[in-house]
Amino acid sequence: MVNYLLPNHSELMLRLSSNPRNVARVEAFVERIAHKYQIAPDLYGNILISLTEAVNNAIIHGNEKDESKTVEVVLKEAEDAIALRVRDEGRGFDYNSLPDPTQPENLTRIGGRGVFLIHQLSDGVDYQDNGSTVEMRFSLNQQR
Repeated sequence: MVNYLLPNHSELMLRLSSNPRNVARVEAFVERIAHKYQIAPDLYGNILISLTEAVNNAIIHGNEKDESKTVEVVLKEAEDAIALRVRDEGRGFDYNSLPDPTQPENLTRIGGRGVFLIHQLSDGVDYQDNGSTVEMRFSLNQQR
């Protein structure tokens, strides 16, 4: 299931069933955003990587690949910025206790880099609903 909705001029939504193959649909969603906001290539890459990581985490870890559960992505406009909110139907996670993947003891560990990348590539990250919702902000000022 993939839905694109435009409830009003300031929101764009993508809803996916929790099948890992659906992560590939994030790129088309980001392309729509890039076109609408005339996003520069560097910012486009930051948004695509961050959103792909967040959706992948929501499908695999949040919803445990249960295709009866959905992942919802909502884009909201803010002044000179956009915010992307990714929500899954899982129990959430303790985002404050994730190990730092740049520490020597974690360099060879598989996993744990997605949240780190999101924090590095976005201009702000907030977690809600016990970690089952993540909101990433991207400034549009930097690209002009």
